[in-house]
Amino acid sequence: MDMTLFGQVLALCMFFAVVGVLMFGFPVAFSLAGVSLLFAGIGYLAGVFDPSNFTSLAPRYLGVMTNEVLVAVPMFIFIGMMLERSGMAEKLLITMGRLFGSLRGGLGFSVVIVGALLAASTGVVGATVVTMGLLSLPAMLRSGYDPKLASGVICASGTLGQIIPPSTVLIFMGDMMSTINAQVQMEKGNFAPSTVSVGDVFAGALLPGLMLVGLYLLWLAFKAMKDPDSCPALEISAEDRARLGRDVLTSLIPPLLLVVAVLGSILSGIATPTESASVGAIGAMLLAATQRKLTYANLKAVMQATANITSMVFVILLGASVFSLVFRMLGGDELVSGFLNALPGGTLGAILFVMLLMFLLGFVLDAMEIIFIVLPITAPILLMMDVDPVWLAVIVAVNLQTSFLTPPFGFSLFYLRGVAPASISTWQIYRGVTPFVLLQLVAIALLLIFPQIATWLPHQLYGP
Repeated sequence: MDMTLFGQVLALCMFFAVVGVLMFGFPVAFSLAGVSLLFAGIGYLAGVFDPSNFTSLAPRYLGVMTNEVLVAVPMFIFIGMMLERSGMAEKLLITMGRLFGSLRGGLGFSVVIVGALLAASTGVVGATVVTMGLLSLPAMLRSGYDPKLASGVICASGTLGQIIPPSTVLIFMGDMMSTINAQVQMEKGNFAPSTVSVGDVFAGALLPGLMLVGLYLLWLAFKAMKDPDSCPALEISAEDRARLGRDVLTSLIPPLLLVVAVLGSILSGIATPTESASVGAIGAMLLAATQRKLTYANLKAVMQATANITSMVFVILLGASVFSLVFRMLGGDELVSGFLNALPGGTLGAILFVMLLMFLLGFVLDAMEIIFIVLPITAPILLMMDVDPVWLAVIVAVNLQTSFLTPPFGFSLFYLRGVAPASISTWQIYRGVTPFVLLQLVAIALLLIFPQIATWLPHQLYGP
């Protein structure tokens, strides 16, 4: 067998071996690095891999540790943990429920809007689904909501943290797209390419995120008209009505101002994502202080949770670096490039295949794992086909969000199942989320047909 072909086959086997090992539940970072080292050893014995390639890992790791953009990740996680620990998320949901509750479907509207606000404040999907499930699901059931509709609304709203800035997934994808785009443009002979930043990706994701919010609200409005018994209006007491104005000022306006300050400063170019995240972290602490929740115990718990989540994400990134290096040096990138270029349909066919691959992987892998494994392999090839890097990052995020919602293996369904009462069956959760999966597919179709939904705002803010 030709040795080049043997190396490519070895790279392909390594990819499937990594997915298989991860499906057995082994730690992600160590699985990525361990399996990659095993196949690197096989490649060395076969004469298709040079161990000196590993010398490039040290500067790559150093680059990750000194990357100022990625400093924003732990701070955005800190914001989310602090808002949850301070009780602001709960008060926000209660206030929004009272604000819209007198309308049919009003409590569902409030869940979607709060989900969007929490997404714009934290960007952490799992925590949002669990929080919404614990806080809003009992309230919706007590109000007479159809358990299927309540489950679907909560799962869909919780996953908005995947697409609405400042999503932590978007931060990593923005950073990766910046590097990959620069490399691809250099290969094309363009030595003065337009740069891609995290701010570009944030701006590109904003309108699609709001589009999804709009689709969810339209579906709830349709249900309220077609089947009013599934989402009845709330009976709000005179006492609650009397203090609604005060609750709006104390529970709704402060988080909204935090979102505007953080996201607005990034999109307007006043601050970088890292600078804005630091301001947001201070703002979250001030909000906690106004609720008298900024105690030493709470601050310690929030910092420990932030450190744990951040460490997990970055260790996965380092393990994925080993995988990416070995895969590329075995010739896997040439194999993937040849395969994607040979697909029928040209660029569209290649995009659809990559989207399908990521969608299926979303059943067994987390978003971070998928983007660290698949994007370094496929994004350079797609960008060589003149795919817009911002659009690609956005449609990948929406695609992964759809995967997280799709029965039977969507991660959001597992998160809600873990906190839902026994009276709600898993089948009810599956049925409830199905209309929202269809709405996600509508959003993906719109992004494919009208890519300007993702590219218009970055061009308006930062130029072509």
